[in-house]
Amino acid sequence: LSLLLVFILIFALAACAGSPPETSAEPTGTDTVSPAASPEETASAEPSPVEKLSVKAGFLKGPTGIGASYLMEQNEKGETELDYTFTIESDPSIVTSAVISGDLDIAAVPTNVAAVLYNKTEGAVKIIAINTLSVLSILENGNSIQSVADLKGKTIYAIGQAANPEYVLNFILRQNGLEPGEDVMIEYADASELATKMSTGELEVCMLPVPLSTSVLVKNADVRVALNFGDEWQKVSADSTLAQGCVVVRSDIDNLDAIVENFLKDYETSVNFMADSANVDVAAELAVKYEIVPAAAIAKLAIPDSGLVFIAGADSMKDSIYGYFEVLFNADPKSIGGAIPDDAFYFKSE
Repeated sequence: LSLLLVFILIFALAACAGSPPETSAEPTGTDTVSPAASPEETASAEPSPVEKLSVKAGFLKGPTGIGASYLMEQNEKGETELDYTFTIESDPSIVTSAVISGDLDIAAVPTNVAAVLYNKTEGAVKIIAINTLSVLSILENGNSIQSVADLKGKTIYAIGQAANPEYVLNFILRQNGLEPGEDVMIEYADASELATKMSTGELEVCMLPVPLSTSVLVKNADVRVALNFGDEWQKVSADSTLAQGCVVVRSDIDNLDAIVENFLKDYETSVNFMADSANVDVAAELAVKYEIVPAAAIAKLAIPDSGLVFIAGADSMKDSIYGYFEVLFNADPKSIGGAIPDDAFYFKSE
């Protein structure tokens, strides 16, 4: 009997200690381990990359297009947030028509054209960024003009009659006490013709935009920039900037907020790269590669004077441009589509 009690006690102690862990190399049931997947199976199991949104974007040759040159390069490399199809034109009216027809989603245009588009489409086109400040200047073959006052009694050969350049010139002259046509004579002509005559020394004073003004400086060492209109504008209108170029978007495109958000990321990077003096050699090559500027020598000198800027956000854009619109409206309401754009003109994400 006592021997029987000993066996029962041993059995009970063994039960309390529990079973040792499984050490079998061949587990069974739900604990079965699957064999390692092949490289081909692993690749097919990875999630596919998210497809980029596609955008049709239009830019103009000259200053308003220069800031996009790096963006075009990055798009070719597939390193942008969006998948772009670019159109490059020299005539703003072609870009304007493409925006109205829906052939372009985003476009760089003169700021007054943006206002016209907004008014003409009843708000279907909005501004998303300002990209170009003043590109106008007074060139002199000589050294007699040091201030606007020194223009008195002179004849200025200018571009843009009945358009923004005329209105800007008249505003600056009048704010400095000079009446156009009386104190200062103004002769309007084709921009290319003026550039050629200034280059050959036939003219003493003219008003030209970058990069035409740059080409004159390259060809004629006796010509200099006498007055920069951006500087002169700030002296007489400190509450606004001479914002001459911008980017607009059609507000009826699909994925509007996402497209604008990602475009602004891409575009800000591009403008900053192109405007950085450390990148001027590469920037000049890109501007020529994408036919924004005709020659690298001109591009290298023109880019620092192209007024490249990135201003986004509804309040910041309005603060920068509203005073300019007031000047244009007072000169000719039709120049901005008949009315100064209201707050809805400045893009805000929903």
